Amino acid sequence: MSPSFDWWGNKDARHMGTPVVVKMDNPNNWSMVELEGPLDDDESSFLDDGPMPAHRRPERNRNKNAKQLTWVLLLKAHRAAGCLTSLAAVMLGLAAAIRRRVAAGITDTDKSNKSTAKSRLYFCIKAFLWVSVILLGFEVAAYLKGWHFGSLQLQYLLVLTKAVDIKGVFGSIYSRWVLIRVEYLAPPLQSLTNGCIVLFLVQSLDRVVLCLGCLWIKLRKIKPVPKGNGPDPESGEGGFFPMVLVQIPMCNEKEVYAQSIGAVCNLEWPKSKMLIQVLDDSNDPVAAMLIREEVEKWQKAGANIVYRHRVDREGYKAGNLKSAMNCSYVKDYEFVAMFDADFQPKADFLLKTVPHFEDNEELGLVQARWSFVNEDENLLTRLQNINLAFHFEVEQQVNGVFLNFFGFNGTAGVWRIKALEDSGGWLERTTVEDMDIAVRAHLHGWKFIFLNDVECQCELPESYEAYRKQQHRWHSGPMHLFRLCLPDVIRSKISIWKKANMIFLFFLLRKLILPFYSFTLFCIILPMTMFIPEAQLPAWVVCYVPATMSVLNILPAPKAFPFMIPYLLFENTMSVTKFNAMISGLFQLGSAYEWVVTKKSGRSSEGDLLSLVEKEKKHQRGESLPNLNEMREEIKQEKIKQKKHNRIYTKELALAFLLLTAAARSLLAAQGIHFYFLLFQGISFLLVGLDLIGEQIE
Repeated sequence: MSPSFDWWGNKDARHMGTPVVVKMDNPNNWSMVELEGPLDDDESSFLDDGPMPAHRRPERNRNKNAKQLTWVLLLKAHRAAGCLTSLAAVMLGLAAAIRRRVAAGITDTDKSNKSTAKSRLYFCIKAFLWVSVILLGFEVAAYLKGWHFGSLQLQYLLVLTKAVDIKGVFGSIYSRWVLIRVEYLAPPLQSLTNGCIVLFLVQSLDRVVLCLGCLWIKLRKIKPVPKGNGPDPESGEGGFFPMVLVQIPMCNEKEVYAQSIGAVCNLEWPKSKMLIQVLDDSNDPVAAMLIREEVEKWQKAGANIVYRHRVDREGYKAGNLKSAMNCSYVKDYEFVAMFDADFQPKADFLLKTVPHFEDNEELGLVQARWSFVNEDENLLTRLQNINLAFHFEVEQQVNGVFLNFFGFNGTAGVWRIKALEDSGGWLERTTVEDMDIAVRAHLHGWKFIFLNDVECQCELPESYEAYRKQQHRWHSGPMHLFRLCLPDVIRSKISIWKKANMIFLFFLLRKLILPFYSFTLFCIILPMTMFIPEAQLPAWVVCYVPATMSVLNILPAPKAFPFMIPYLLFENTMSVTKFNAMISGLFQLGSAYEWVVTKKSGRSSEGDLLSLVEKEKKHQRGESLPNLNEMREEIKQEKIKQKKHNRIYTKELALAFLLLTAAARSLLAAQGIHFYFLLFQGISFLLVGLDLIGEQIE
């Protein structure tokens, strides 16, 4: 038998300890397996006679071989070095991105984005920041001199200031500042804090009630069911196939027009009973030409589709829809389905939604749920998915089941045309024409149904700039609408309960109070309580209740639980945009009627390119199929031509430095929870202010 060698070259390695094999697929994935070595004579004799006594067992069963342990430690060190290398690469990439932002100098305060409301808010935040920096300097100097008063001593401050010998100009100024703090600033700040806490608790209670309602729906398996009999399952005859008008409004959306038109043209519905309107508001000649050519291609394939183009965009989307509904042939249709340019309904969409109208004359709207083709694209899309999953799974479904009313989402829905006409049709008075028509239809007694199991794919904004503009429109429009429709709500003939629900829950609590307290409580009051510690903000308001609400929000999207903390911080970060939009809409400031089309990346177009071509094969008999490579290259070139930039957002940056300054002040007072919240919230504002959360443009 040949002598055995260990890894170090020694003979008779069987007497040196237990041999091991280290399996290492890569530096971050390894395992160690012990091998049974041959026994010596003493061990063999003991095994022949019976179990070996404990005091005679070999030393190898008690201690690891030092050299084997060295290998394990070396592998762990290699793994740690790999982690440090990855972390260093991330930090270098982050530093390079920050350097590019600063070097480019592109901010959100350029002429194209500047407005009076934004300038005023930024000025106030910047003034607050400078005051906070000065106060922090005072507090640090006082702390170094030992003039740090604990919270229990502050109520006796007048006595203490007389008893303590404070000399010098600085001591006199600081003592007067503390007196002003206690007597004049702390009481009103505490009152404002208590008021915001009450609003916070009311809104949290509303969210809990919504979640309980959703749980009840799940347990009871409540689901809207069509009242009609439907087609015969064996022969397929019969069924409910009324005249349906399908509308696709779009504007300069070259990235997504093809897949939306293709998806709608493949809807399963009798061709003689369906007409598709492509409503183009594009002011880009290239976009208009491409959309027109796409419509003509489907016309040749046999689809019943027409193209309408407006020269001007008066009234934005509402004006576009209103113009289309004035066509003479619309009177022949009973229902209208609507899809935005980036939406891709499945072929059976109409088969699952339209039957709900049969034998249900009170039903005015059937709304489907959205799903997203790019929800995992980056951190921003993941956080958006959490919000929208809660909106559809909980808010829309609960309101649909218990109230038969919710806000129309503007797309992926089917309206009874009679309900639209009875409610006054599309009005151009706000940027939330979908919510406007839903409110007026509800006031006229029409009922709504939400189908949580019918999904329509669309695309989420991948850049923070696009998402920010979308959220500004979504939060300024409702407040503008509230001003306009409040008299109509009060004069309407619906029940008092429905009036109260619409005014206090639908508008005030969820559209006004939510952005108000989110910004005021966590971005203004919390930093102020650090510099005016006599006003207290409890730790449960800062940490425990928000964490609980975040858990409830994430429940409809369980895969997003690892992003709970980023979601909580990002929602507070977005509060500055939502608050600014809410104020603009409520007081009808300059940006209240600003409509900016949300930018699309066209990922849904690329992702569904092959499937659409396969569908076109069935329709284009004898027609030449599109060249896939040419289509991909065209999409790529269009993306390159778009002038995209990562910007620096000044309000978010100012709030980042404000919160970090307050975090430094809370560190002096040893306030643990407040310090960590301010620190991480400040970092969140910093990342968003430098546009590092969404799509990164090289």
